[in-house]
Parts: sequence; structure tokens; C-alpha cells
Amino acid sequence: MRVVGGTYRSRALKSLRGRALRPTSARLRETLFDILGPTVEGSVFVDVYAGTGAVGIEALSRGARQAIFIENHAAAVKLIRSNLNSLRMASKADILTMDALRGLELLSSRRLHAQFFFLDPPYADEEEYERVLDFLDRSPMLTPGGRVIVEHPKRRALPDYLESLERVRVVGQGDAALSFYRLALAA
Repeated sequence: MRVVGGTYRSRALKSLRGRALRPTSARLRETLFDILGPTVEGSVFVDVYAGTGAVGIEALSRGARQAIFIENHAAAVKLIRSNLNSLRMASKADILTMDALRGLELLSSRRLHAQFFFLDPPYADEEEYERVLDFLDRSPMLTPGGRVIVEHPKRRALPDYLESLERVRVVGQGDAALSFYRLALAA
């Protein structure tokens, strides 16, 4: 696994053996960051269910000011730390070792404002998608013009509208899809 673009393009990232993690594919990461383009520069990027940290590391490589990784599994947290240290990015990153909802609640209590929230819950756990999207829908953390991006199985139906978020784009690739949400425009 490698960084796809930016300052650290082609640098190797470590991953866990076996099926403990399902990292976002290089092709899907490239598609994601091609869509986000220069808006990543100078941003705060929150990688929820971070796994290997590849998506947040990609954001840092492409100029994000800060990446926050939320990951519950100790082996994955160790891996994220190792990947950040090998690229000398640790000073631009925070790792929250806790479940996604607790991590987001903590960030909310700190009054964090971020331009991007990337969610990649376990594909089989439908309730996680609902819980975290609902939390972000009610939270003031997403900046105007920011995006909540959800990686999900292509066949999973996600809502087009929530209370304050609306889905503005869906991009499929293989069995995976990315749904892009933004703050709904007031009617």
C-alpha cells in the first residue's frame, strides 16, 4: 500500500496482514482526492474508523493542515502511529483511541471545526453508518463548504437528506461507493 499523491506520493504505508482491516483502495483514494482537489490544502481532515490511516495520511500528503484519526483497535492505532512516524507527519496528526461516536463527541466538546469528515465503518455494521451520520447531522463541527464523505458498499442505500446534511454526489468504484454530503442550503 502506498500514498497515491501529494508530497509523499509513492511512499510505502504498512498494513496489517489478514482481514483485520479493509483499507480504502488506492484507486478509491485517488478518486476521492481528485474530487476534493485543492480544497484539501490547509484543511482539518477527520479520518473516522481510520484503520491504517491511509486516507488521513493522503490528506496530509496533499496539504491538509491537520489530520485527526479516530480508531478503536489497538493494533490499528499502533499501525497509524508507525505510518505517521515513518513519514515524519506525527506533528500534524492527532490519534483518538476510542470508538467513532465517542471520538466525535470529544471533538465536538473541544469545539473542533473541520472541512472534511471521512467515514469508513465496517461494511456489515449498518447501525454504525446511521449513528455517526446522525451525530454529524446534528453537530456544528462541519464548516460551511465542508464535506462528510462516507465509504460504503455500492448496494447499501444511504439517505439523500438528513436534517442539515444533503447528499450531493455518489461515486461508485468496484463494489465500493463514496457518498458526499454537505450542509443543506436553507430554503
